[in-house]
Amino acid sequence: MQAEPSPGMRTPFQGAHEDSAGDMRDLELALLRRGVDRRAAGQECCSRCRRTPLVGERVYADDDGSIRCELCRSLEAQRPLSSRPVHGPEYGHTIKVIDQRAA
Repeated sequence: MQAEPSPGMRTPFQGAHEDSAGDMRDLELALLRRGVDRRAAGQECCSRCRRTPLVGERVYADDDGSIRCELCRSLEAQRPLSSRPVHGPEYGHTIKVIDQRAA
């Protein structure tokens, strides 16, 4: 007859299971951080306020290559070199249907 473990005592199986669960949490956190870092690396942000402009918002480029958002642009006295809308991640990957029927 086996003795029941006391509530504070861990059996070998419980310890291994808890260690495995901790390893899984660490792996999930590492994957999440890597995904966030990759996504952030591909996004532009305002050189002044560090805000990420929204899709459809206009951004303004200066001579030195810095980018200003719509909000910070209004605070600057000098005119920007160029402006363009912010595109979403699907930009350039969508299907364009071209009608090639004979007229």
